[in-house]
Amino acid sequence: MAPTPQPPAHTSAATDTSPARIPAAPAPPASFAVLLATAAGLLAALVVLRWGPLMSLDAAVTNELHRVAVSAPGWTRLNRLFSDWVWDPWAMRALLAAAVWWLLRRGERRIAWCVAGTALAGTALQQALKALVDRDRPSWQDPVDHAHYAAFPSGHAMSALVAGALLLWLLRLHGARPLWRWTAGAVALASVVGVGFTRVYLGVHWVSDVVGGWLLGGALVAGAASAYRAATPATLDTVTGAGTGSGARSGTGTRTGTRADR
Repeated sequence: MAPTPQPPAHTSAATDTSPARIPAAPAPPASFAVLLATAAGLLAALVVLRWGPLMSLDAAVTNELHRVAVSAPGWTRLNRLFSDWVWDPWAMRALLAAAVWWLLRRGERRIAWCVAGTALAGTALQQALKALVDRDRPSWQDPVDHAHYAAFPSGHAMSALVAGALLLWLLRLHGARPLWRWTAGAVALASVVGVGFTRVYLGVHWVSDVVGGWLLGGALVAGAASAYRAATPATLDTVTGAGTGSGARSGTGTRTGTRADR
């Protein structure tokens, strides 16, 4: 007698082959970049016009910090170490160059060129504005440090903000753990604020130069991130389950996808 055919086993969950959409690249709204750029433009105009209250504030803060710098040589040497080496614009560019190399190694060419282009645009923008505004740096009979080119905007302040903001954006874009993002954010904030302080303390910049560098750097990165998000289609990852609920939960399914930023 032929055996009675058994009914097919009932699975606890149907196979899920529907694609899952990963959120688009994080970025601030484009209006934020416009706001920062507008503020930077207004500040530059006030510098060019030599607006009295701004000039008085710049002189008061810079003169007081210079007095302290002259009277505290040990503290001044420490500030020079951080300003001229740790937070030097070339050190910031080296960090971004390493990030671009890492992205290219991963095959993420689009975002690599976005980071490289933003860094190059920042350098070109600051040099163009220095030539256009042509503001004199503070002048001292007893200087504690020296710098080249015109004063506005501060290249150190702008480079530190561009590098820090781009690296934080990359961490968020790649789904870094909150601990890593918070740690990197604290280091970036300390670097941006610290380099701004050292440039004024060492008597090579006015306060408004530093603020102008921060505003321009923020506007540039915010604009680049917004443009990248607008130009990059959403990334699709397709998850194919193993056919059972336990298989899907244990991660035995097959995951395929396309990276939009490659």
